[in-house]
Amino acid sequence: MPNTQITERLEILLRDLYGAPESLRIASEFIALMERHSHTRTVRNGRPGKLSGGDVILITYPDQLRAEEVPPLSVLEAFSARHLQGLIRYLHILPFYPSTSDDGFSVTDYRRVDPALGTWEDISRLAEKFGLMTDAVLNHASVQSDWFKAFLLDEEPYRGFFIERADSSGLENVVRPRTSPLLHRLGTPPVQKSVWTTFSNDQADLNYRNPRVLLEMADLLLYYADRGASILRLDAAAFLWKEAGTTCINLPQTHRVIQLLRAVLEQAAPGVLLATETNVAHADNISYAGDGGNEAHLIYNFALPPLVWHAFLTGDARILSRWVDELAPPGRNTAFLNFLASHDGIGLNAAREILTEKDFRLLIHAAQERGGYVSLKRIPGGAAEPYELNVNYFDALSNPFADEPLDTQIRRFLGAHALLLSLAGIPAIYFHSLFGSRGWPEGVKITGRNRAVNREKLDRAALERELADPCGIRNRVFAGLTRLIRARSRTPAFDPYAPQKILSCGGAVFAVRRTDPQTGRHALCLQEVSGTRQTPDLDLKSVFGPHAAQTGLIDLAGGGRFPLASPGRIHLDPYQTCWLTLREDAPQPEMERADTP
Repeated sequence: MPNTQITERLEILLRDLYGAPESLRIASEFIALMERHSHTRTVRNGRPGKLSGGDVILITYPDQLRAEEVPPLSVLEAFSARHLQGLIRYLHILPFYPSTSDDGFSVTDYRRVDPALGTWEDISRLAEKFGLMTDAVLNHASVQSDWFKAFLLDEEPYRGFFIERADSSGLENVVRPRTSPLLHRLGTPPVQKSVWTTFSNDQADLNYRNPRVLLEMADLLLYYADRGASILRLDAAAFLWKEAGTTCINLPQTHRVIQLLRAVLEQAAPGVLLATETNVAHADNISYAGDGGNEAHLIYNFALPPLVWHAFLTGDARILSRWVDELAPPGRNTAFLNFLASHDGIGLNAAREILTEKDFRLLIHAAQERGGYVSLKRIPGGAAEPYELNVNYFDALSNPFADEPLDTQIRRFLGAHALLLSLAGIPAIYFHSLFGSRGWPEGVKITGRNRAVNREKLDRAALERELADPCGIRNRVFAGLTRLIRARSRTPAFDPYAPQKILSCGGAVFAVRRTDPQTGRHALCLQEVSGTRQTPDLDLKSVFGPHAAQTGLIDLAGGGRFPLASPGRIHLDPYQTCWLTLREDAPQPEMERADTP
């Protein structure tokens, strides 16, 4: 039974959303919902609600791999069991529900697995081997769904499930990541309605002013938890609540919805984590941590992909270093979900206040020069501006049309991911990055969608052959990332909540010190970004204490002892990664108070 505290919490949140007269009645329905789902559960492959330095998320499509006459989810399960078990803790399987467009994000039935992909039994087998991260596509549903068809016919309970608008008055300032019309007239005469479509004319926005919608979505999250989900990704969460006369993004009511969903999960499915996908300005993005303990457990770190790319593109990590140095943890029980590439492109919103207009032009030019594309969004006033760069991350770092040794390209790519893995938070790696894929421009021609450049589906047998080639790019990238991930998982200083401190040693080297909060033991992460040999000006005594030069250092990333060029001096080769720590038997420096959480 829900306790008095959770009941009062629900009533307060519901009163803010729907007013006092309705809040008590709606709260009782939420309590009944939680009682139906409430159970004692242990999150698979991890401690409930607790993340560790060994946690890495792999982002993958359910049909990322294909084989003749085998359901794609079964192919993914077999491949992952062979190559990823013991290396990757969580699989983020992108939407596997029946869908009509947008590579799974135009959902027609939230409670079914698309038969073309497999079954819930396939999902369960994956959840037995890995933590499962699933998408909750909360903002919209397919216009071909039964929900929307019933809405068009005014059938209960779906009559008010979507947003009907006669005209666009009061919607002039709506912010959205598209330039297509906001309103579409949908249906077949005489049964037609003009409805709100933030993303496309196949995706009608759900109406959270109707409490039935919020109840349905809370029930859906608990259903996914019952099916084995450990992390729930709230897709397009910033757009949930619509209010004429506003931007309709990051509204206070949206935060109340997420706070309510977290309260429900904590009561009925303890240990299940919420991740908010909010591709917005950085300050707005981290606002989804709430007070640090009442909204998201994981915040996508959208500024990181463009800033890391900018550092390697310019050979200068000073902007990235300053930003990380000022980056406060999002909350006491909240961590950043750090990533470089995903099924989407390189978002620009979060970096808009960090990079200059000149920097933005540099990134846009580089993306186009490397075979990428620019996607636009509509801003208040009706103008369009770049929203996302659609380019494969390997290609972004290494121009596929340039004459450059493959060794250099691989070192640069691994260096970017070493930097990712060194930061506080939980790293997420896209399937195509883990296995060294390049861009797929043919996909854009086939589909007409810019994002297809980084969404190629692979034949499993061909991928296995390429992975078996020790000289090939796939083998070398996967082996290099495997080495880094395993080193990270063995090192307590890489706990997602462990303190980090940027050390200044010139623009060509990114240097961050991580500290095990329990022992005070340091790991100094150095990444050369310019492609030239460097001797950074570092005072190793200030990092490791007076015994550093005498006792020597261990390189966790490279393995073995790390030679010093001279007492206290370090040389770094082009794009070299070093994760340095004192030998286990060496005297440790005293723990600094400022670095403790």
